[in-house]
Amino acid sequence: MDVAGAGERVPPWVRRGGRSVLAGAAGIGLALTNLPLLVLSIASLALVPVPFLGMALVPWTTNLVRKRTDLERRLASRAGVPVARPYHPPPERGVPGGWRRFRWTLTDPATWRDLAWLVPGAVVGIAVGAIVVAIPLYGLAGLTLTPVWIWMGTDWYGYGTVWSVDTFGEAVLCVPQGAAILAGGLWVAPWLRRVDASFDRLLLAPTRAAELRLRVTQLTVTRADTVDAQAAELRRIERDLHDGIQARLVSLGMMIGLADELIDRNPAAAHEMLAEARKSSGTALVELRHLVRGIHPPVLAERGLVGAVRALALSLPVPITVDADLSGRLDTPVESAAYFAVAETLTNVVRHSRAQHAWVSLCHDAGRLAMVVTDDGAGGADSAAGTGLRGIERRLAAFDGTMTLSSPPGGPTVITMELPCALSSPRTTHSFATD
Repeated sequence: MDVAGAGERVPPWVRRGGRSVLAGAAGIGLALTNLPLLVLSIASLALVPVPFLGMALVPWTTNLVRKRTDLERRLASRAGVPVARPYHPPPERGVPGGWRRFRWTLTDPATWRDLAWLVPGAVVGIAVGAIVVAIPLYGLAGLTLTPVWIWMGTDWYGYGTVWSVDTFGEAVLCVPQGAAILAGGLWVAPWLRRVDASFDRLLLAPTRAAELRLRVTQLTVTRADTVDAQAAELRRIERDLHDGIQARLVSLGMMIGLADELIDRNPAAAHEMLAEARKSSGTALVELRHLVRGIHPPVLAERGLVGAVRALALSLPVPITVDADLSGRLDTPVESAAYFAVAETLTNVVRHSRAQHAWVSLCHDAGRLAMVVTDDGAGGADSAAGTGLRGIERRLAAFDGTMTLSSPPGGPTVITMELPCALSSPRTTHSFATD
C-alpha cells in the first residue's frame, strides 16, 4: 500500500482539521499546567522577603512560566496567528538567582503579562480545545454507531440526547449524520484554534512599546553586523587590489621600462619583454573583471536576479535546476544581497555538500522574495560550523531578511531565505536546468 500516495489524496482541509484537533488536545493538556505554575509563581513572590531564597526562586519560576508561554506562542503560530516573544534581553553579567537577574525578571512587563494570562488562558484553552476535540469525536461516534450497535447486541443505543436508536435501520441512519458532524468539526477546527490563538496574542504578544524596543535592539544588532560585513568586504577588495592587480601593474611598468631601455641595443629581447607585458596586462584585466564581479556582477545589472542566478548556475560544476517566477526587478541593493546570498549558498553546495544535483527556487509573494536552495548531498550543514551560512544570515539581516536551515545527516539540505521587498517592471518567468 502506498501510504505516501494515500496521504497526498487526503483533502488539505481534512489534514488541517486533523492537525487542529491534535493541537486542541495538546492545548487542553498544557492548560492544565497553568494553575500549578501560577501557584508556584505566587509562592516565590511571597518568599521574596526571605534573604536569597526569593531572589533564587523568582527567576526560576519565571523561567518555567516563560517556557510554558513559549509553547503557547508556538501553538498560536502554527494556527496562523504569529506571536513574538516580548521579553527584555537578559543581563550580560550575573548568575541565575543574582540581583541583576532578579531585577531583570521583575522589571520586565512581559513577566506580569504572562502571569495575568495563566488563568484566563487556561479557561479559554480548555473550553476551545474541548469544542475542537468533542465535535469530531461526536461525529466519529455516529460513524461507528452501527458496528457498536451490532457488537453490543442491545435493543437501545442513544446517539446524542434526541436521536434514540431502537433498530438496525435507525443505527444505519446515524452514519451520514456522523459523517456530516465529523466533516463539520474538522472544517471549523482551524478557525476555533485561531480564536484561541487570537486570545493568547492579547496578553502574550509584545506591546507597542515592547515592539519598538525589540525593533531597536534588532536594528542595533543588524547594523553592527552590516558594518562588520562591509568592513570585511572593503578589506578583501583592498587586499585583492594590493596583492593582485597592483602588483601586476607594477611589474608591467617595470617590464615596459626595461623594454624601452633594450629597444635600441637588443630589439629581440625588447619585443619578448613587450609580449610578456601584453600577457601580464591581459591577466591583470581578467583579475580586475573578477574583482568587479565580486562587487556587483554586470550580469546582475543587465539581466536582473533571475538572469544572474542562471548565469551563475551554468558556471558551476554541479547540475543545478532553477525555477523562477518574478513579476519584475528588485531594488539594486536588495537584488545584490539576494544574488550574493544565493551565490554563497551554491558555493557551499559545491564545496561541502558532495551533492549530485541542486535546485534553486525564486518566487515573490505578499511582499516577500523567497529563495529556496536544495541539494541532495550528505546534509549535516550547521550555520555555526564556519561554512559561510552566518555570513548569509548577516547579509540578509541588513534588509530584515531571514534564513532557515534544514539539513539532517544524510540530507537533503534545504535553505530557505526570505527578503521583504517590492517588485517593478514587466513579468519574467524562467525555468531551466544545467547539465
